[in-house]
Amino acid sequence: MTPREIAEAAVKALDSKLGENICLIATTKVTVVSDYFVIVNGNSNTHVRALADEVEYALSQQGIEATHIEGRATGWILLDYGCVVVHVFTPEAREYYNLEKLWADGEVVDISSFTEN
Repeated sequence: MTPREIAEAAVKALDSKLGENICLIATTKVTVVSDYFVIVNGNSNTHVRALADEVEYALSQQGIEATHIEGRATGWILLDYGCVVVHVFTPEAREYYNLEKLWADGEVVDISSFTEN
């Protein structure tokens, strides 16, 4: 799968579990860390875990496994797929870390074509 396809699959998985305020940022021109950041929030710690679990499951069905996972017990779970990094937050943690502002030089990708909302 291409980085774009992995990011798209992650967005679809998050959307299927009612992830809130899903944002996809193309970061290839601003960092070597990844090609895409996916940022989303759930409405509780339980929802955050469910969202992260759904991304892991959906991508594992495609043969894609995270190289690193952090934050299972916090309000921010990071799933690192190398070319795509998925950030799943509680609303409070998302507001505090404000990754959209931090990565404002990246290109926000229109996800309306691959989400149900």
